[in-house]
Amino acid sequence: MQDLVQWLQSLPLGLTIRKISWVIPLMQTIHILAIGMVLSSVIMIDLRIWGVSRSHTLVQSAHRFVPWIWIAMVLLTATGAVLVLAAPRRMLLDPSFQVKMVLMAVAMAVTLAFQIALYRNQVRWDNGGARWLAGFTAAATLALWVAVTFAGRGRWMVNFLPR
Repeated sequence: MQDLVQWLQSLPLGLTIRKISWVIPLMQTIHILAIGMVLSSVIMIDLRIWGVSRSHTLVQSAHRFVPWIWIAMVLLTATGAVLVLAAPRRMLLDPSFQVKMVLMAVAMAVTLAFQIALYRNQVRWDNGGARWLAGFTAAATLALWVAVTFAGRGRWMVNFLPR
């Protein structure tokens, strides 16, 4: 990992990113907004699954909000790559960042599996046939994405732990 960090640190693109004062704040802003897109989309689908929102069917809700999850994932990946290039040592060697990446991989896999299951069983899930499974999966997906968000703030949160 140390070799990768040194190599990334020496790339001209990373040096350019660090020299232009507005790039990192812009990338952080887009990154945070994309996190909001993922969380709000997951919450909207989950609210429908849990029966709180009844204005659309589950399938209609998924068709409306699922694309936003994947658009946000593209933004998160692009801005995250720029932020890693800007500070590879700070990011890649940080245990909370490593936890965030593992959680994100799991959250993406669960989200994708949930979407596939939803499209295959849409009539059954809309009529409540598998409500407990759908509700559990919705809660797990939301918990994973919230965990990804908190893990991304790991360095910041350490300051609040008792010493």
